[in-house]
Amino acid sequence: MEQVTDHILAAARKVIAVHINYPSRAAQRGRTPEQPSYFLKPASSLATGSVGAPSVVERPAGCELLGYEGEIALVIGKPARRVGLEDAWSHVEWVTASNDLGVYDLRYADKGSNLRSKGGDGFTPVGPGLIAADTVDPAGLRVRTWHNGELVQDDTTEDLLFPFARLVADLSQLLTLEEGDIILTGTPAGASVAKPGDVVEVEVSAGDATTGRLVTRVEEGTTAFADFGAQPRTDDVQREEAYGSREAAGLSPDQSAAVGPVLTPELKAKLESVCTATLSSQLRKRGLNNVSIDGLTSTRPEKRIVGLARTLRYVPNREDLFKTHGGGFNAQKKAIDSVNPGEILVMEARGEKGTGTIGDILALRAQVRGAAAIITDGGVRDFSALAAMDMPTYYANPHPAVLGRRHIPWDTDITIACGGTTVQPGDIIVADSDGILVIPPALADELADDSIQQEKEETFIFQMVQEGNSVDGLYPMNKEWQARFLEWQSRQGAQGD
Repeated sequence: MEQVTDHILAAARKVIAVHINYPSRAAQRGRTPEQPSYFLKPASSLATGSVGAPSVVERPAGCELLGYEGEIALVIGKPARRVGLEDAWSHVEWVTASNDLGVYDLRYADKGSNLRSKGGDGFTPVGPGLIAADTVDPAGLRVRTWHNGELVQDDTTEDLLFPFARLVADLSQLLTLEEGDIILTGTPAGASVAKPGDVVEVEVSAGDATTGRLVTRVEEGTTAFADFGAQPRTDDVQREEAYGSREAAGLSPDQSAAVGPVLTPELKAKLESVCTATLSSQLRKRGLNNVSIDGLTSTRPEKRIVGLARTLRYVPNREDLFKTHGGGFNAQKKAIDSVNPGEILVMEARGEKGTGTIGDILALRAQVRGAAAIITDGGVRDFSALAAMDMPTYYANPHPAVLGRRHIPWDTDITIACGGTTVQPGDIIVADSDGILVIPPALADELADDSIQQEKEETFIFQMVQEGNSVDGLYPMNKEWQARFLEWQSRQGAQGD
């Protein structure tokens, strides 16, 4: 078996990495790409290491989240330019192990390029051994990763989203893959965070052939970032992304869940027990007549949902502004990627029906993150996929157009207008087959109790009408019927005891 040498590292002019390629990783991220997508890592990030001589990587000073990702690396053996699928694998000379390291603390500064977050010196260890590509089936490889001796990643290339030959052929359509270039082919689920003192090992095998273990030890950086560039910063969203889940990151699901101090489990249960028609009448008694989101249809009308509002605002498309605000990790993606369990993402689309405001991939991401629902007063695309999801989406109409035809995603967690009413972050949203209500949090407890009492009264009235009584004096109840209701209620309570 050949070994990765300084000569091989020096020959690599390009290091190309694939974003998502394993079904397990796609499920974890909540998105499955239709086509492969890539980013570049500088050749200066390359290193190699083995059990006897591990590579050393610094977690930069001031950073918290050094993520590791065990991957299979392909080393190009002969130039490839506009090659077909049937010929692509013949341009790969070697297969080896790699670790796609990166600091999540700098993702915000990269705008999707990953240059600073994943381009640091030593952030791409490869090796230590090389497996000849012409001796293995590219669909029969296995990659494993150990973190401080514990096996944390174990997957095969049998059911990749994009087989290796497809990656080589796809990349070669636009650029020349040169001898020595390295392609990192994606990581399976299980990637996480390494801290100073930790050891990460990656091994690729095919039957009896193996690369041996690529060993990387993490050290703490001591040189602070200069004050003239982006500084490290992170939040719970990045921690969850880096560790793979809130639980793995040490974040309680209740820590940022919608059922927080405003919407307690008890209040949520009360609001779920009454219909929106009852809540609406109680709101009207309090002088609130403009608190319904109107004109929308639900993909799951049988469901009643209660949650706290998160908000997203679209503004009319203006081509110069779309260039600066429409691409990359825009406001739409930020809203989706920060919605918490039990929350409801409410979108202001100005009632514009001529384009979609959400599609299946981002809706799936919201569902994976635990969102209770999505509400938009604009169109939706990929309607069949949205309608098949367990999470309800409330929408004006289906429309096939993509983002950028009529809208720019502009801002999140601000006061918006949706379906004819005002919605603020933290408002309580209650929706069922009768409609969608926006409830001011300060009124919610009192409103819920009075609505429960009203529904008890209406149950009594319904029963009395069913028994043949006239609605005159009964609906609404006069003093005589009120007295009879109190007797009925006492009997119901006694029977319940």
